[in-house]
Amino acid sequence: MPASHTNPTTVAVIGGGPAGLMAAEIIANAGLRVDLYDAMPSVGRKFLLAGKGGMNLTHSEPAAPFLARYGVSADQIARWLDGFGPQTLRDWVHGLGVETFVGSSGRVFPTDMKAAPMLRSWLHRLRGAGVQFHMRHRWLGWRDDALRFAAPQGEIDVQADAVVLALGGGSWARLGSTGAWIPLLAERGVPVRPLEPSNCGFDIAWSPHFSARFAGTPVKSVAMAWTDVQGQAVYRQGEFVVSASGIEGSLVYALSAPLRDQLRAQGQAWIELDLAPGLSAERVRAEVLHPRGARSISSHLQSRLGLTGVKAGLLRECLSREGFADPAQLAQAIKALPLQLVRPRPLDEAISSAGGVAFEALDERLMLRAVPGVFCAGEMLDWEAPTGGYLLTACFAAGRMAGLGVLDYLAVRSVA
Repeated sequence: MPASHTNPTTVAVIGGGPAGLMAAEIIANAGLRVDLYDAMPSVGRKFLLAGKGGMNLTHSEPAAPFLARYGVSADQIARWLDGFGPQTLRDWVHGLGVETFVGSSGRVFPTDMKAAPMLRSWLHRLRGAGVQFHMRHRWLGWRDDALRFAAPQGEIDVQADAVVLALGGGSWARLGSTGAWIPLLAERGVPVRPLEPSNCGFDIAWSPHFSARFAGTPVKSVAMAWTDVQGQAVYRQGEFVVSASGIEGSLVYALSAPLRDQLRAQGQAWIELDLAPGLSAERVRAEVLHPRGARSISSHLQSRLGLTGVKAGLLRECLSREGFADPAQLAQAIKALPLQLVRPRPLDEAISSAGGVAFEALDERLMLRAVPGVFCAGEMLDWEAPTGGYLLTACFAAGRMAGLGVLDYLAVRSVA
């Protein structure tokens, strides 16, 4: 028989990422007991991984363009950010003893660029507020009204007055975001949209020669053009990386959601690369047509346009031998090199995921309509955002919203 734990005034938070930890803080600060459960040996594992390349907390751009980053979910997320927007998040981080700065791109970082010191300080504060942490507790759903967990000591049942689910999406399963909660909620009649990769790379049918030579090579000072399903042209400058199977990196991630949707709807998607975004098409054409004498075409491109390495490799990969030798075709390709995307990379490789608990399944407090007293927060909800601090900001804000929802549900006044 499973063990049974009964805590009549306890709130259970399941999931130890930013959303779950924030919900726990809000609830604990109101004087309630909070038990936080996580399947992993420690909390915040994906948060720490995100900080390895520099902990991008949020973005400093004005409210309107910031909110627009959330696309079709902007109206929903606006309610979360109204109480915990980018500046409030920075102030909260400062309260942990961690200073922040705004980078040249407008992104906001801790001064030391690291996630670990911030997480350590936060966990110290949470423990001081009375939050109890239960690691290696994997949620198995419900047994009647009790929460079921697979724990180190065996299966246990837990009673709680309210529950916050902050179980993450489906990317980076090894860090705990497995999507295993989907059938558990479906059994309770909660509508959940399938999880899909977001901020992801795409497969391209590279030749073995190109893949072997250039996999892992960054492509800088480049722009990507694309026509969406409504016929509107999109043009964005940045950089990406050639992978063994296709393309990835910040420029690709910025357009990954609409490209993924187009691939799903139409079965194909094409982009065009501008390999010389600082030069007009007329200037590129003039440089290509400039007499090259005895120089090879490759030497000519390097001398006149600075095109070498992976950019020259892309031209040779995507143009026929005849097209590469034709100055008119070559000049056109430099400004608009077509690439066919085959498919998104698998969900587990993506930075984040789309899909999840549908917003219509939740009330304005983020409580499940089908399961009163159970709240959801973070990436397990059906929204997505580009990289740049937008994901983290909304996860923090959603956790706060769910925490306040619990207090309202239990009629407890928050002191947070």
